[in-house]
Amino acid sequence: MADVLPYKPRVGEIPTDPGVYRFRDTDGRVLYVGKAKNLRQRLSNYFAPLRTLHERTRRMVTTAASVEWTVVATDVDSLQLEYMWIKEFDPPFNVRYRDDKSYPFMAITLGDEAPRVMVTRNRKIPGARYFGPYPKVWAVHETIDLMVRAFPIRTCSDASYKRAMQTGRPCFPGQIGKCGGPCSMKVTIEEHRAMVDDFVAFMAGGDERFTRELTKRMQAASAAMDYESAAKHRDKLLAIEAVLGRSALVLPSDEDADLFGIAEDELAAAVQHFVIRGGRVRAVRAVTLDKELDISGGELVEQVLQRAYGEASDVPRRVLVPAMPPDAPELEQWLRERRGRKVEIAVAQRGQRAELMRTATLNAQQALLRHKTRRTSDYVARTQALTDLQEALGMDEAPLRIECFDISHLGGTNVVASMVVFEDGLPRKDQYRSFNIAETTDDTDSMYQVLMRRLARVDATPEDAEAEEQGGRRRPRFAYRPQLLIVDGGRPQVQAAARALQDSGHTEIALCGIAKRLEEIWLPDDDFPVILPRTSEALYLVQRLRDEAHRFAITHQRRRRRRDISTVLSEIPGLGEARIRALLKHFGSVAALRSATAEQICEVNGIGPALAASICAHLTGAGAARGAPSELREPATLTPTSAPDDEAASLTG
Repeated sequence: MADVLPYKPRVGEIPTDPGVYRFRDTDGRVLYVGKAKNLRQRLSNYFAPLRTLHERTRRMVTTAASVEWTVVATDVDSLQLEYMWIKEFDPPFNVRYRDDKSYPFMAITLGDEAPRVMVTRNRKIPGARYFGPYPKVWAVHETIDLMVRAFPIRTCSDASYKRAMQTGRPCFPGQIGKCGGPCSMKVTIEEHRAMVDDFVAFMAGGDERFTRELTKRMQAASAAMDYESAAKHRDKLLAIEAVLGRSALVLPSDEDADLFGIAEDELAAAVQHFVIRGGRVRAVRAVTLDKELDISGGELVEQVLQRAYGEASDVPRRVLVPAMPPDAPELEQWLRERRGRKVEIAVAQRGQRAELMRTATLNAQQALLRHKTRRTSDYVARTQALTDLQEALGMDEAPLRIECFDISHLGGTNVVASMVVFEDGLPRKDQYRSFNIAETTDDTDSMYQVLMRRLARVDATPEDAEAEEQGGRRRPRFAYRPQLLIVDGGRPQVQAAARALQDSGHTEIALCGIAKRLEEIWLPDDDFPVILPRTSEALYLVQRLRDEAHRFAITHQRRRRRRDISTVLSEIPGLGEARIRALLKHFGSVAALRSATAEQICEVNGIGPALAASICAHLTGAGAARGAPSELREPATLTPTSAPDDEAASLTG
């Protein structure tokens, strides 16, 4: 492959002005749209030597056949033009959005003579004001039912309204008290318009003003002994409080903001958009997106905001994000033009905002996990994944049984490994295995040892399996032959695994590795990795295998370390299970217990001075003899596991 692209513009040909650029392929299709404050400086990054480019960027520029650009007057104009072109051309290498569902909105048709409130999924009604989205249709209907009690505006269809105004007879919803428009013959068009304005103002976050005003009116009517009016005001107040009660107060009552929680990996991201008005979460929207090029967290935030507000009319005064976008001032000006007033983009760093950001991020993480697992749980998707994997790796048949291996350790100590099994694209937890590695030099040596131990069982006979019967319950067979082995790692780990296959005489089993940083698939004899498309079902399956192997390895390591800790304390004379639990509950860890004095240990229920002195002497002596081993330190680098795997067997031979 040539190191210089044939369509690279000549030196000095690219202007230094702000603008928007497009990469096209040989058929003229737009592959990627980007913006820049300095076009020459930005585009020069794409035309650097190919070997220095990120793998996915290299794939984009080598797929393209030409590049073109358009100069604009300001950076804000480049934001607008970039958004318009992305919407128009839908470039495959830009961030691509996938709505989890088509969300329902509440719409008020302000362009009508007598505006109505309705539930719709159509975001293109002329002159309409939208609120939401709502997670369920029934949630919108419930909100509308409560709101029209406080602000009785029109709910009937346009046909019913037209018929009522022509005949002078109330519309049917108006006859049964479900419509408060002029078609109910109870209010004029002007009076109805005033109620519509109040309805919109309340939904936009003005709840405190209406609550205070209704309370004053109710009290004044009650003092004047106009109990009928007071009861009407009371009913409206109860309706407003019912609406407010459905959304928790998460920020100060005068806070209007949109908050974006984002969870991402190399190829995909999930976004949780919390709409906060009057300090309350009024709506939540979840979207997932596919990433093709390697972009930073700030760049991802910028593209999310462009998408969220490109056609929006309801822009809040504050936008809370997990990371500041690189062009934050230009984005704020762009949003200010849409809102008509100042808009602030800020990072939620502390207090209630940070707490809400953590909630949104947690929801985004769960949405990303659902997005990835949904594709592998569907039969059609699983079949496609296995077929794609067979073609990408050049296998003769689809890998119906895949085993994935991962090495886990804590600072080079307490080395363990895991093996997870997927059959027909689904996990077989009863056939998971964990390995303890006593001595090793590095991760490649650990991988070699583990695979040699596993491959030694491939040729096991049924009689060997019978011999593994324990306690009257046969353990699951370990002798099934896999069609594909996957190791977590790049070229070094794959080469170590290939040596194990060679030395064990099982070169007929296919092998590959997945490097997490770039999500590349490495084969034993290839100098360059296989790059699976970001939308490939095969890549999602391999990622899930890798993540499951990593999770299971950490689960085993934590279980083993807990066992080691109990062993250290159980060696002390006079300490039983109850006292060990009391000590660990009081101090939190053996490391904290080792640093405690005898007097501090005596504070624990059931521990006397003599036993406390014995504990101090034993732990201090053990620490000096062992050089403060890793099992007495805090597990600083381990993450919680998602599910127990008690049903999985452990192979420690």
